Amino acid sequence: MAVVFKGTKGLTDVKSHYCPGCTHGIVHRLVGEVLEELGVLGETIGVAPVGCSVLAYKYFNCDVHQAAHGRAPAVATGIRRVHPDKVVFTYQGDGDLASIGAAEIVHAAARGEKFTTVFINNAIYGMTGGQMAPTTLVGQKATTSPLGRDPKKVGMPMKVSEMLATLDGANFVERCTVHNPAGVRKTKIALKKAFEMQINGEGFGIVEILSTCPTNWGMTPVDSLKWLEENMIPYYPLGNIRTPEGGDK
Repeated sequence: MAVVFKGTKGLTDVKSHYCPGCTHGIVHRLVGEVLEELGVLGETIGVAPVGCSVLAYKYFNCDVHQAAHGRAPAVATGIRRVHPDKVVFTYQGDGDLASIGAAEIVHAAARGEKFTTVFINNAIYGMTGGQMAPTTLVGQKATTSPLGRDPKKVGMPMKVSEMLATLDGANFVERCTVHNPAGVRKTKIALKKAFEMQINGEGFGIVEILSTCPTNWGMTPVDSLKWLEENMIPYYPLGNIRTPEGGDK
């Protein structure tokens, strides 16, 4: 009988702790598949953040180091410099990367540190109860913005990828989504390219992935996928933003 689906050696056989409908699990699988296909599982060191994916070290079948809140890029910098032969990646949410860790990621990108960042943007703080994040959309309700984000008071949502793409040290910047099958396929391609560029000794790479948070958005998993498509993608357009070849934009 033909095998139509099987697990990846890039992930451990551990039950997921993520909420129903959350797309962290899809991204985990894609990262695991890419590392397995590139044959670098035994040479890879991940850096787990603080946030919903704080337990990422349980799932990736490689060495994973835990970092303090927002400090994953600094930890990854140290690991990569001490072990230049290793493949290093950080896995961070928008609260971890775009808020408390904003300076860390900006300076790592500016220096052109040779690691890969997987950036999950679900437009809200997930683990700590649904507070407004730097990426929360205008009008989007959160526990700390019950009437919706007001840009006159708190500014516009931060477009992290566009900001990092202005830095000379950022070698590869792409925004993807996993809310539908086509998006999943494109995200895997982007992740693979980012890791390949690191393996080839090129500079900093980041793949931003638009993700859902049904629990804190107060929606069903199906409705959250539709909400992402109708609300997040128009503000956070998909596509390659920067490559050595110039990118799409």
